[in-house]
Amino acid sequence: MAVTATPPPAFAPRRQDGRLLRGERTRTAVLDAAVALATEQGLDGLSLAQLADRLGVSKSGLFAHWRSKEELQLAAVERAREQWIEQVVSPALRAPRGVRRLWALHEAKLAFYAAWVLPGGCFFVHSGFEYSQRPGPVRDRLIAVLSEWLDLIERLVREAMEAGELDWPGDPGQLAFEIDAAGMAMVYMSRLFPPDAVHRRARAAVLTRLRALCPDPALLPEA
Repeated sequence: MAVTATPPPAFAPRRQDGRLLRGERTRTAVLDAAVALATEQGLDGLSLAQLADRLGVSKSGLFAHWRSKEELQLAAVERAREQWIEQVVSPALRAPRGVRRLWALHEAKLAFYAAWVLPGGCFFVHSGFEYSQRPGPVRDRLIAVLSEWLDLIERLVREAMEAGELDWPGDPGQLAFEIDAAGMAMVYMSRLFPPDAVHRRARAAVLTRLRALCPDPALLPEA
């Protein structure tokens, strides 16, 4: 999942219109509600009427922003991606480059799930299952974002290998897949089993794996 911010235009104005800022805050708040609602009732079940009812606003007001259900769904996918970058990716990338950054990414992901930021645990896990057999723009965008995420994990695996902090002889994409799978398992298992126990197992699964592959295990927590 790419996190490089697009630089502002060279001649961007120094001040933004207050109405524009208020409008953007309102739009973001609505999309936050849409993302949360989608984890409860499904992305396909998301509608302008349902969202208006949840927020206590008029449907016509929302219709000015999104003129169709598909537009709303695609906007929700983009907002979920932004949330993921803000709350998982960006904090992790502040860790030192190498195995510690790779581990920080997994820790941040599990912390996001453990905090129940979203009522359904993970927008992308739920939506990915929901749209696995539904071709169209929404499915295509979900695939693109999830591919971006896996590419990021693989990149961090490669960086750790290049730094000599990860002795992994195989395909970096394979290890990235395994790391991601532990987080995905936490999402659905925590709905059926005690969440704290599931969190510990998802954490231990990756930590044990990385410590076994790291020439200097002291770079990682013991437990």
